[in-house]
Amino acid sequence: MKEPIWTRERKAPPRETLSREQIVKTAMGILDSEGVTGLSMRKLAARLDAGATSLYWHVPTKDDLVDLLIDEVWGEIDVPEPELAGWRSGALLFGHSMRSALLRHPWLPEVMYTRPSLGPNAMSLGSRGLVLFEAGGFSDHDIDLAMSSVMSYVLGTVSAEVATREMVRKSGRSEETWVSEMMEQAQAVASEYPEMQKSVRRRTSLGLDSSLTENFVFGLDALLDGLATRVTK
Repeated sequence: MKEPIWTRERKAPPRETLSREQIVKTAMGILDSEGVTGLSMRKLAARLDAGATSLYWHVPTKDDLVDLLIDEVWGEIDVPEPELAGWRSGALLFGHSMRSALLRHPWLPEVMYTRPSLGPNAMSLGSRGLVLFEAGGFSDHDIDLAMSSVMSYVLGTVSAEVATREMVRKSGRSEETWVSEMMEQAQAVASEYPEMQKSVRRRTSLGLDSSLTENFVFGLDALLDGLATRVTK
C-alpha cells in the first residue's frame, strides 16, 4: 500500500499562486456536478488555468486527489461534544449531518469505501464519534461497532437515495411528474395486493423528498433504539 498523501513530505511549491486548497475546491465543484467519471487531471488543470506540471507538483495522482476530496467531505460532518448532547442526541445529529454531506456530494458513496480514509478530518471525525459513544456508556467492545453501525446505515440509505434521485434526473422529467407516473404504474401492478396499493397511495401523497426523508428518519431512530439496549453504564 502506498504512503498516504498526508504523511508524505511536501516539497517547496513552485513560484506561483496555485495551492492544494485551491485545487481541492475546484475539483470538488467538478465532482459535485459531473461525478467521478467527469473528473480528470487535464480538465482540472484547464479549469484552474494551470499547467499539468504545476498541478502534479501539488497532487501527484488522481487517486491522491480523490483521497483529499473524501477527507474534505469528512470535515463537513458534525459530531457534537458529549458535554453538549447525550449520546443519542449526538448520534442523531451526526447521522443527519452525514446524510446532508453525502447529498451535497452525491459522488461520495461510490468511492467512500474503495480506499482507506486516513486523512486528518477522517481521524478527527472517528475520534469524536468514539468519544461520544464511550461517554454514552457503551462497552469498549461496542464503541467501535456502534459508530460503524450508524455510519453504515447512513451510507446504505443515502446510496439508495442518491440512486433514486439520479434515476429521476436521467428520466428528463420533473420530480413531480416522475413520481406521478411511477406511482400510477405501481398502482396498476399492485391491483391484486391491497396493502401495497395503500402503501403506494401514501407514498404518492408524501412526495419524493418527504418520503425519502421519512424513510431515513425512521430507520435511524430504530437503529438508535436498538443501540440503546447495549448501553452498559
